[in-house]
Amino acid sequence: MVHADQVHKSYGDTPILNGVTLTVERGETVCLMGPSGSGKSTFLRCIHNLETIDAGRIRLDGDLVGYRETGGRLQQLSGKDICRQRSQIGMVFQHFNLFPHMSVLENITAAPIRVKGIKPTDAEQTARKLLKSVGLAAKADSYPRQLSGGQQQRVAIARALAMGPKVMLFDEPTSALDPELVGEVLAVIRDLAHTGMTMIVVTHETGFAREAGDSLVFMDQGRVLEYGPARDVIAHPKHERTREFLSTIL
Repeated sequence: MVHADQVHKSYGDTPILNGVTLTVERGETVCLMGPSGSGKSTFLRCIHNLETIDAGRIRLDGDLVGYRETGGRLQQLSGKDICRQRSQIGMVFQHFNLFPHMSVLENITAAPIRVKGIKPTDAEQTARKLLKSVGLAAKADSYPRQLSGGQQQRVAIARALAMGPKVMLFDEPTSALDPELVGEVLAVIRDLAHTGMTMIVVTHETGFAREAGDSLVFMDQGRVLEYGPARDVIAHPKHERTREFLSTIL
């Protein structure tokens, strides 16, 4: 579903991604781990085309992300085509990013109606089903300020799912939550993994990675240092840097 090949990204003279190569199979849950500044979030943003890459290729379901290739040369997609491509990729951020002036229901239905042209009645029906699936059926008419952080993040997940994405990207979805609220969000993501949704999750939650992750990728200094079955990497990391990092969070 997602294939990154030798992806490079720098901000000015500072390299962030140094040749990242990774394949995510359809229906797979991949957990990304690594220290702050290792390039995890930037990599997700490149998949979503919120950041342009300097070199390499990223493909979503076989299609180049952000570009088309003609005669061996890359041409950047039009704004309209980029928006269409982004609509196939759900992204959940650290800080929810809900529209404060919209109700929960309006937050979830806005993009399907305005971007995909779905009828408001159909969008609302889907939104209510999604709210039920994340345990928030009674909060449809509430506003973000009336919700806890965990509830807001669950709404953000429902909002991303409302677009019917091919892949879901989670950028440390529990890092902004109080400890007692982490479990409710991870439970939703865990349930989603069991439905067969393709997911890439940046997380430091080793328990979640062990239970719900198919694969674990450890990144440092913009490189993939270790990749393998999540339980195996956590229990028996092969790279010294992976062992060092995991020892600080286990």
